[in-house]
Amino acid sequence: MTARRGRGVAARRRRAARWKRGAGGGAVALALLAVFWASVWPYVLGALLLGGGAALGRWLWRTDRLLRGKDRRWREEEAVGAGRRTLAEVDAMTGTEFEELVAALCRRDGCTRVRRVGGAGDNGADVLGRLPDGRTMVVQCKRYAPSRAIPNRELRDLLGARVHFEADLAVFVTTTRFTGPSEKFARHHGILAVHRDHLGLWNNGTSLMSLSQVNGQGQGDARHRTRWKKAYGG
Repeated sequence: MTARRGRGVAARRRRAARWKRGAGGGAVALALLAVFWASVWPYVLGALLLGGGAALGRWLWRTDRLLRGKDRRWREEEAVGAGRRTLAEVDAMTGTEFEELVAALCRRDGCTRVRRVGGAGDNGADVLGRLPDGRTMVVQCKRYAPSRAIPNRELRDLLGARVHFEADLAVFVTTTRFTGPSEKFARHHGILAVHRDHLGLWNNGTSLMSLSQVNGQGQGDARHRTRWKKAYGG
């Protein structure tokens, strides 16, 4: 018992001695810092700034990862939701809802700075944005009954919007078809014409730029138009 008590006392004494040495060293360091402060303060300040910068950098990196993760999940959810919509559901939308759908599909395909601008005084544009390759685009959306067809004058308005907004690409999206002359007009003036059948493909996952490879096609021959009229009238 006496031996254990003696060892405990010795251990406490050693800890006290180490604490005194540490405190003494700290006091000496503070004294030296005070004496040489004029010479060392730039280094101290630099170390603090570097430490703060590193902490800020870590926070920004984590924040960026978090935001990118949320954006990726949002795009995935939008893609799934868009793919579940049928054209019948699109037909039941209001004009504004249709414009929002088109804007969402653009975002899904990697377009940036996408915003809906349709409304009074929209200068012929419903959606504006940038394509994944950086080019600017202006989009006109027409949610018409399938029995109607898009005439030339609608596309001419879009050409005016392309000039007004200085856009690189004009896109016309509709829930119906284009007349023969308006389809040729679109091809001649470099307008991406997304008719009902192409809208169905876009809605179900085909990218917007993939549709540019079949622009002005897909409306079929005379027999196809006859079947179309039987199905939708007009």
